[in-house]
Amino acid sequence: MQLDQLYRTVIMDHYKRPHNVGELGDGAWNVHMHNPTCGDRIVLSLDVRDGVVERAKFRGEGCSISIASASMMTDAIRGCSIDDALGLAERFSALMQGEDVSFETAEDIEALRGVTQFPARIKCAMLPWSALKKAVTQPREEGGAS
Repeated sequence: MQLDQLYRTVIMDHYKRPHNVGELGDGAWNVHMHNPTCGDRIVLSLDVRDGVVERAKFRGEGCSISIASASMMTDAIRGCSIDDALGLAERFSALMQGEDVSFETAEDIEALRGVTQFPARIKCAMLPWSALKKAVTQPREEGGAS
């Protein structure tokens, strides 16, 4: 199987059977984001304890790229410190800008490398990662919920 075909298969698997779908309860860090250009929407929910992403879930409506990206991202950040999760987001952003970046512990993410050939789809892939950045950088009220 060619690499392009393998990447398409990985993306479609995450789109058809996304991981970590849902929302977390009280105390979760929740962010709602919308891409008005294409209509993609995401609600990202994070359970962060002592600076570590214990759980990550999402609900979304959108294209295969945005849903697959959210599925891959929630897999990748679970168990990461906030700094490591932000580092993954920065590396993903670099990947979408065409830089040669690898994801040793989250290999599925590399399947999205081909998105860079379609500039209009980059925002679709970035939506969940933008939600992550917003979730971990916005001010928190007492108790951690937003």
